[in-house]
Amino acid sequence: MPLYEHVMISRQDLSGAQAESLIEHFGTILADNGGKVEMSEYWGIKTMAYKINKNRKGHYAFLRTDAPAPAIQEMERLMRLHDDVMRVLTIKVDKHAEGPSVQMQKREERGDRRPRR
Repeated sequence: MPLYEHVMISRQDLSGAQAESLIEHFGTILADNGGKVEMSEYWGIKTMAYKINKNRKGHYAFLRTDAPAPAIQEMERLMRLHDDVMRVLTIKVDKHAEGPSVQMQKREERGDRRPRR
């Protein structure tokens, strides 16, 4: 099955538990349609570069999934209809990276940056 990565931004006035329950809710939608969530991370509340629906901050969540395309389409459709979800980004990848995402790694654990010019 194809591999996908999703980043979801939900409203800032939700509690942390409610934001994490959204991740579980959309994971069960994938499971019902023949897919599975390989890994999920809750990144917390982050400030956005611009306002979305009069919100300056949002709860960020990251999902790595292994699901057929119709399951992903159904999950994205339900995310767009959900009132608490503001934005969703889905990317198809060749393989999932091992370990936590870059957002969850400490600065020392990340690879060296390119040298400055």
